[in-house]
Amino acid sequence: MRGLILVAVLMLSGVAVAADSNTFQVRTAGDLVRVCSLAPDDPLYKNAMGLCHGVLLGAWGYYDSTVTAEDRFVCSPNPTPTRAAVMDGFVVWAKSNSQYMNDVPVDALFRYLAATYPCAK
Repeated sequence: MRGLILVAVLMLSGVAVAADSNTFQVRTAGDLVRVCSLAPDDPLYKNAMGLCHGVLLGAWGYYDSTVTAEDRFVCSPNPTPTRAAVMDGFVVWAKSNSQYMNDVPVDALFRYLAATYPCAK
């Protein structure tokens, strides 16, 4: 888990994604929630959703490729939820768990994933 957190911190600290000459900064879970909460009629909505889904896919891809089966604490259910459903769920969860809003984005994301999609052991 420490390795996952370290890579996530390196990937996301100071990450800037250009979006129609504006920049999304994602340094905290609150930042990620704010970006992932843009309304569909916002002109930056598509860019924001691309960033949100990219964070989710990158974090999950790293976890999936580096954490052995016996060490997993998050498991994808069957059927696998859509990326949009996972991100929407994360936003709702994060707003209800505001004590994590200053966490590293991927830490908060995995808190949500572990609570929502725990592995059956």
